[in-house]
Amino acid sequence: MIVTVFRSRLAPGGQDEYGPMAKQMSELARNIPGYVSHKGFVAEDGERVTIVEFESEEALEAWKVHPQHRDAKRLGFTKFFSSFKYQICKVTYARAWESKASTK
Repeated sequence: MIVTVFRSRLAPGGQDEYGPMAKQMSELARNIPGYVSHKGFVAEDGERVTIVEFESEEALEAWKVHPQHRDAKRLGFTKFFSSFKYQICKVTYARAWESKASTK
């Protein structure tokens, strides 16, 4: 499993155009073979974090070089983000647990 942690801050005035682009990229990512999941968060200070999981480095590479994603990245550099940072991590161990108690 490969996990990408993408941290960013939106540039002033970029929100209106960023929202539709982000939605389009979410749909595109879901169709990449080897895509597992992604989820985004916004911190109180405005920093945005997206965590993306792929089954393999090959799947991540397919996402990285996809033409529409490349175009979106260019817009991110030039228009949407005032800063960004990403980290690509190999999962060496994972464990999950979920309560069997029903929620009401």
